[in-house]
Amino acid sequence: MRLLLLVSLAGPLAFAATEPLAIVQPVISQMEEGAASPAGFYYTPGEVLFFSCRVAHYAKTADLKVSIAYSVEAFDPKGVELTEPYKNQINDEIALEDKDWMPKIQTQVMIPPLAGSGNYRIVVKAEDLLAKTTVQIEVPFEIRGRVVEPSDKVTVRNFHFYHDEEGKQPAEKAVYHAGQTMWTRFDVTGYQYGTGNKIDVSWVASIMLPDGKVLWTKPEPATEASQSFYPKRYISGEFSINLQAGVKPGSYIVAVQVKDAVGNQTYESRQPFTVE
Repeated sequence: MRLLLLVSLAGPLAFAATEPLAIVQPVISQMEEGAASPAGFYYTPGEVLFFSCRVAHYAKTADLKVSIAYSVEAFDPKGVELTEPYKNQINDEIALEDKDWMPKIQTQVMIPPLAGSGNYRIVVKAEDLLAKTTVQIEVPFEIRGRVVEPSDKVTVRNFHFYHDEEGKQPAEKAVYHAGQTMWTRFDVTGYQYGTGNKIDVSWVASIMLPDGKVLWTKPEPATEASQSFYPKRYISGEFSINLQAGVKPGSYIVAVQVKDAVGNQTYESRQPFTVE
């Protein structure tokens, strides 16, 4: 009776596995329950990847119950988390005929829309709450995103002229004729982040003569004020103006004045174009 009482107070007995706790069969796929992406495969920003794996060599109680806590996290090449960690717990009772069953961990990872190119990783941690053992694995995957060179100060990158709104390729020469519409696109980066990766960036475009005389300025600035779990690497801007029929041939400049309110910094980019 004394022995039975001690066992009762200690709780159910756990029978440890003969091998160390392990995470096995990791799979990253483009679809739920899909086949693993092949070697050399890369994902793109904004895409959702599906991850799964199984837990092996866990402990069981005398009545075949298991208790495993786990988390799944995704990191960029610099070790910055892409999304909130996914955490859950497996508490199941195994049927006698399923003694070789391996619990499955399954979740999705949303790739941030502005993620950069590089080697990323999923980190899985599992804890056997009965045997008091832990295990961790890392599963790599690759992303190919837009190239926007980073900067430690606010700046404009990838400024290009176009001849139409949906143009895929930049104009070889920034040459226009009176009556045409001039289109431009660019990226802003190097701004500072506030609490919660808050950004507050605005920009306004002007048309100038080469001597700096301002001919026209956009009435209202464009603004990007937001917060996000994963920091936005850059923001994209665009600007267009109809070159009226009476505009004189000659050399002109598009000036983009950028203001970073969080970092209290400004920058101006000047790009020449010609009207013939």
